Amino acid sequence: MLEFIQQPWTWWVSGALIAGIMFSLLFFGQSFGFSSNLRTICSAAGGGKLLKFFDFNWRSQLWNLVFLVGAILGGFIAHQFLSNGQPVQISENTINDLAQLGIGAPTSAQPDELFSLESMLSLKGFAILALGGLMVGFGSRYAGGCTSGHAISGLSDLQVPSLIAVIGFFAGGLLMTYVLLPLIL
Repeated sequence: MLEFIQQPWTWWVSGALIAGIMFSLLFFGQSFGFSSNLRTICSAAGGGKLLKFFDFNWRSQLWNLVFLVGAILGGFIAHQFLSNGQPVQISENTINDLAQLGIGAPTSAQPDELFSLESMLSLKGFAILALGGLMVGFGSRYAGGCTSGHAISGLSDLQVPSLIAVIGFFAGGLLMTYVLLPLIL
């Protein structure tokens, strides 16, 4: 059984699982998104006393917090018990493109040139991570949700704002990949 779980699965398995989860969420009147968990956590911690944005019934979003905890536990279980210790498998073309930017082939889940402790403690590495984190936080707040919320939940609910947000996410990703990243690195 363990060998079956550890092998790469075809795309349609996860697609069918996501579709089933989305159908059940829509059926019960819920929406999916990870960035809403931060608002729920701040509300549960008493943030509603300081800011009106956090003043809502956070208990109605308890299922989303359970999903967050499940994602963290699932990642831990997958890494500790289901991983074969191999680095992430990416194509040769991607490895060549990364090499042109000064990033080596991965030895773990993320490139060491960007996410190692040594890189993070350098001024450039810290600035990249801090600015990137601020931009992701601002973007998800400005767009009214994160990429998973808009692309999975919003599009399956046929929301036009989610379509506009997803187009913006893709345009921003292309701009970052082909224009800004080569300038930064």
